[in-house]
Amino acid sequence: MARPGFDPLQLRRDKRLDPAVTAVLVVDVQNAEIAEHYRTDKPDYQRAIHERALPAMARLLAGARQRGCEVIYTVIESLTRDGRDRSLDHKLSGIHVAPRSHEAQVIASVAPVGDEIVLPKTSSGVFNSTSLDYLLRNLGVENVIVVGFLTDQCVDMAVRDGADRGYYMVCAEDACATHSAARHAAALKAFGGYCLIQTVDEVLAAFTD
Repeated sequence: MARPGFDPLQLRRDKRLDPAVTAVLVVDVQNAEIAEHYRTDKPDYQRAIHERALPAMARLLAGARQRGCEVIYTVIESLTRDGRDRSLDHKLSGIHVAPRSHEAQVIASVAPVGDEIVLPKTSSGVFNSTSLDYLLRNLGVENVIVVGFLTDQCVDMAVRDGADRGYYMVCAEDACATHSAARHAAALKAFGGYCLIQTVDEVLAAFTD
C-alpha cells in the first residue's frame, strides 16, 4: 500500500530542476589534468578537455550561477606535504597532489566565484573522502549535476554514490572527459542507470525559471 501523500507518478528520471535545491558538482577540474606531459601522452584527452568539456562546463556554470544554484568543487589534493593522509589506493597508484600547489588549483577558465566551496579529496569517491554529503544536506540540495574528470573514474563514483545517498543525479556528459572517446562512451553507458545523462544545453533547458 502506498503511504499517504506519496505519488509514484511524480518519480521521474527527467524531472524539472528547481535551482533552489540544485547544486553543480565540479569533479577534479584542476591544473594537474592539463599538465604538460598529457599533451604528448594523452592528446585525445587534452583535446576533449579544451575543445569540448571546458567550454561546455563554462556555459553550465554561468547558467547555474545566474539561476542561483550552489556550485561545489572537489580536487585531488593531499592535506600533508608528503601525502601520508592519502587513501591506500592513491598511495599504490602514485597519486599525490601537494597541498596548495599549482596542480591542485581549479583550471582558471572555470574557477570558483565568490565563496564557492572547494573540497580536497584523496580517493576516487568524493562522497567517501570528504564531507560533501553533510554539506549538501545542510544546503538543502536535492539535485546534483555532475561534471568533470575522469568520466569513468571520479565522475562515475560521484554519480553512483550520490544516487545511493538519495540525491537526484544528472551527468552533463559534454562537460566530462576521460582518456579516450571509447572510455567516455563506455562509462556513460555503465553508470547511466544511476542518473539522467544530458548535454549542458539540455540541463539548462530543464531548469524551472
